[in-house]
Amino acid sequence: MQPLNFPEHSFRFKSNENKRLIFDEIRKKFIILTPEEWVRQHVVHFLISEKKYAKSHINVEKQLVLNGTKKRYDVVVFNSNGSIHLIVECKAPTVKITQETFDQIARYNLVTNATYLMVTNGLQHYYCQLDYEQERYRFLKGLPEFQT
Repeated sequence: MQPLNFPEHSFRFKSNENKRLIFDEIRKKFIILTPEEWVRQHVVHFLISEKKYAKSHINVEKQLVLNGTKKRYDVVVFNSNGSIHLIVECKAPTVKITQETFDQIARYNLVTNATYLMVTNGLQHYYCQLDYEQERYRFLKGLPEFQT
């Protein structure tokens, strides 16, 4: 797979029926290795290793309902009180990050009310902090380390 703009990490792989699989430490199982999954797994390890987010606070590829439509988010990090600290939208490295990508995560955030948003294709990363009182967001250079 293509090298990404994340710190090095050693992943567990296996093959099954001519498909390459990668082990997901959050879901505790092997997942088919697609370009988007490659990015998602790098994000998870970045959050755990670099930002000190607890595995127990991270959720991967779960369903949410938005205006009666079922959607799936890529990565969510919960605070200790159950509120959402961070929502991440992952795209394959070949997918350009556009306004449409930001619109997608903004729609998801109507349901999640996260404090932070991250959008990445593994090569480019964008981080935002939401200010609900002022009804605005500001772009950040990075994510803060997780505070309990």
